[in-house]
This record gives sequence, C-alpha cells and structure tokens, in this order.
Amino acid sequence: MRFVVTAGPTREYLDPVRFLSNPSTGKMGFAVARAAAERGHEVVLVAGPVGLGTPKGVVRIDVTSARQMFAAVKESLGDGDCVFVATAAVADWRPVKCAAQKLKKSQMSGTIRLARNPDILKSVKCRHKIGFAAETCDLMREAARKCHEKGLEMVVANDVTQKNAGFGSDTNKVVFVKKNGDVEALRMMGKLAVARRIVRFAEGLA
Repeated sequence: MRFVVTAGPTREYLDPVRFLSNPSTGKMGFAVARAAAERGHEVVLVAGPVGLGTPKGVVRIDVTSARQMFAAVKESLGDGDCVFVATAAVADWRPVKCAAQKLKKSQMSGTIRLARNPDILKSVKCRHKIGFAAETCDLMREAARKCHEKGLEMVVANDVTQKNAGFGSDTNKVVFVKKNGDVEALRMMGKLAVARRIVRFAEGLA
C-alpha cells in the first residue's frame, strides 16, 4: 500500500521572528511512518518543523506553514490511491500579513488580523483517510463529529490533558472511533505500538 503521513506542527509567521504554532513534536506521525515502512509499504512523510530523524525507508518532505503542507500533501497523494494519515497539528489560522522585518512595539496595535487556513484533511481526496483528534474535553463527541464531517475511516482520539498522553510524550492513550460507529479504547502504550495498530487497521481497508 501507499501511505501519505503528516506530522508535527505548522508555523504561521507574523514577522521573521514571531509565529503562531502549537507544542506538537511530530513523534506520533513519525511513528506511523516508521510502522508503515516496517511493513513494506511505500511511505511519504510531510513534516512540519520538528527535530526528528527520518525513519528508514521513508521519503520525507519538510514544510513550515499550513499552506505549504497542503500543497505537499496534494502533490504526494497523486491519483489518490493511497492511505492518508493526518497526525499533524495544523494551525487553523494565520496572520493576514507577514511583515518583512521584525515588528517593533510601536508598530503593533495589540490586534492581529487572521485568515483561516485550508482544512487539509477535509479538502483532499484519496482512497482512505485517517485523522487525529487531540482534545481537552468532549473527546468522543468531537471525534465522532470529525469522522463524519471529514469523511474519514477512523479518528484516533486522545485527551491531551492526561498525563503521558499529550504533546511531546513517548506514550499515548487513544480511542479509535470508526466510521461504522465502532469504538476501541486502547490502553496506555508507546507511540510506535499505537502506530502499528493504526497501520494494521489501514491494511484491513485494502
């Protein structure tokens, strides 16, 4: 099978030294890419700005912004005969303008005008799509909504307020929420173990 995986955060610059972003480290997405490659699948990893090494056998494309990630994903999906696993924590908004030079305090009004970024997972078309939902409340409701609204095979949902299950951790405690309504809650485990379960689920879709 062919996998396209996104990982990490995006950065949306206000000026050359300031940006909007989030704490994602990319560990979960890199684990998915590794797990798929270990199974002999063709893997393209579209990575935001993270400090992780490329898994063996994986083609990596580095990007910074949400729009760059969107363009790289569309190109990587090709004819769409693949599995798209969207683990990246993509910024929903970006500043309308990015200043060419660092803004001084006297130039900043305290209000930043924002524009909405493309919804990558919802917008792209491919054979199978798997998404992630990192939530702080209403986990199951939000996961089910995302699965339905974005046409996904499954949402991998986790409560990032739980200890050792949020951004930057080496472990995760997730719930698989599937489009047929089935729900599978996994115990706390390493992110690579979670990734291998995701890849096996994707293989069952073939």
